[in-house]
Amino acid sequence: MTQLDPAFAASTQGAKPAPLDPQVQLFVQKMSADASKFPRRDTVSIAEGRDIAEQVRAPWTEGGPRMARTVEHQVPTRHGEVMVRVYYPSERRMPGAFFYIHGGGFVLFSVNTHDRVMREYAQRAGIVVVGINYTRAPEAKFPQPIEECIDTVNWLKANAGALEIDAAQLFIGGDSAGGNLSLGTCLHFRDIGESPIRGMVLNYTGFSTDLYQDSVVRYGAGDYGLSLHMMVWFYRNYLGRKEDYTDPRMNLLDADLHGIPPAFLVITECDPLYDGNIDMVAKMKAEGVDVESKVYKGTVHSFLEAVSVADVAGVAFDDTVGWLQRHA
Repeated sequence: MTQLDPAFAASTQGAKPAPLDPQVQLFVQKMSADASKFPRRDTVSIAEGRDIAEQVRAPWTEGGPRMARTVEHQVPTRHGEVMVRVYYPSERRMPGAFFYIHGGGFVLFSVNTHDRVMREYAQRAGIVVVGINYTRAPEAKFPQPIEECIDTVNWLKANAGALEIDAAQLFIGGDSAGGNLSLGTCLHFRDIGESPIRGMVLNYTGFSTDLYQDSVVRYGAGDYGLSLHMMVWFYRNYLGRKEDYTDPRMNLLDADLHGIPPAFLVITECDPLYDGNIDMVAKMKAEGVDVESKVYKGTVHSFLEAVSVADVAGVAFDDTVGWLQRHA
């Protein structure tokens, strides 16, 4: 066995996790208590695991902004139809749309688990938000969900009039796996030379398949929501071939980022994905991307869902809205 570089091997020794925001800690405790009532999601069928995830997430979707109307559509893609849900706020201040892609490790979650998150964006920004139920793994292996998102962007452009949106003001974004799919979608349009996307919002995104990172060691044991074990389970379901792990559409820290739209990164401090997000900001700056980011102290993966109890989640929403308005 090859001995590790001493500097690398010692990098996490004695490193203490950052303290949690007290309100975020309540969110973590409640989520953990609710999840403990069910079997671990990787020990049951995929369908059961998804149902458990929906039940555990359900309390955090309640309340919040009321929409003027919400409409669902079936969108044709090269892989078949996917459902999108379109949120129309009571007051429109931005004529475009924000295409939001939910997280869940490419395996779990849906527009239902992220319903309040999308309503918060719609109401706070005064913009139409479009959520997508892309086909999840293992039914859809990489890169199918990216291709479904690409086809949905094209559908939004083609149907902008009927949807009552300005296709010239189209933003994209998502959290965790959804952020990964957002950036992958932007790379496609950059490559074909006709990007319709004004900017992207990347919330605590999974940018790398490299799990040998300090933040994974510090925050990946499961005490902060997302665990290393679950990350490996997600990848095993989503990535079907060895080469997928190094494909730059998946391992985005190896991608060429020149010419992509402006980006805003919401970074969680107490998150296994923290290091990857910090590295992505540095890479974007080095490659000339117009990027802004903010680290939200004491937060955990998925903290935006805690907006009903955590003030810092509201701050993050408002920061993102300010960024969207500046890039309108």
